[in-house]
Amino acid sequence: MSYKIVVDSCGELPEKLKASGHFQSVSLEIFVDDYRIVDDESFDQADFLRRMAESPNCPKSTCPSPEQYVQAYDGEEEHIYIVTLSSQLSGSYNSAQLGRKLYLEEKGAKDIHVFDSKSASVGQTLIAMKIQEYEEAGLAFEDVVAKVDAFIEGMNTSFVLESLEALRKNGRLSNIKAFVASALNIKPVMGATPEGTICQLGQARGMARAIDKMISDLVEKTKNPHEKIFAISHCNAAKRAQAAAKKVREIGKFKEVFVIDTAGISSLYASDGGIIMAV
Repeated sequence: MSYKIVVDSCGELPEKLKASGHFQSVSLEIFVDDYRIVDDESFDQADFLRRMAESPNCPKSTCPSPEQYVQAYDGEEEHIYIVTLSSQLSGSYNSAQLGRKLYLEEKGAKDIHVFDSKSASVGQTLIAMKIQEYEEAGLAFEDVVAKVDAFIEGMNTSFVLESLEALRKNGRLSNIKAFVASALNIKPVMGATPEGTICQLGQARGMARAIDKMISDLVEKTKNPHEKIFAISHCNAAKRAQAAAKKVREIGKFKEVFVIDTAGISSLYASDGGIIMAV
């Protein structure tokens, strides 16, 4: 069966996935004050980070429209899978579902399934890769959906922030707490709940210790690591991410470890220097 995997632009697509011909990205948009940024191949991370640092306001994002998803579902592929960032963080999932309903009403029956990643960034990437694995193995559409749902339930996503400024700007952290944490060099280790909301898993003094804690926690939670892929995305922190990947390879014995730069929406979440991990 022919298939297409559609990932909203919060999920990074490595070059090998883009080259396969089975993947398509649907763009979200970011607004820094009145400046509009489309999260596609034109995204300029350095310019975005500069604008975000200079603005007193937290950037805002808008999800793809149902019509954008309808266009993504079109084509000759018989199986269509969509992976959105957590429905608790964005309207992308609901928009994709509405797009599915509109497509089926207008163009007739087609196998289309929308996955709520309950994650973001490389968490979405891993889900997309798992869909491809099962499709290439020749599984039926319903079996792919069931197995990927189970994969999502067992996946873990964590991230650590260099700066708490974005959390302060969007009201999730008071000015006093942000100041104290920054003064003490405290870095919160954040993660995703089973429902896909953001929670704090712990904290550490300094980025190095926070990343070590994040790695240790993820390795400890992972069953059968030799069967799993460990994914790392970073926002303007390549050396830090590569050092983390080296440590994961040394202690985790994973099937694969890869590092990728954050796209636009992930850069908004991670902020300058942030690290996101999923397995």
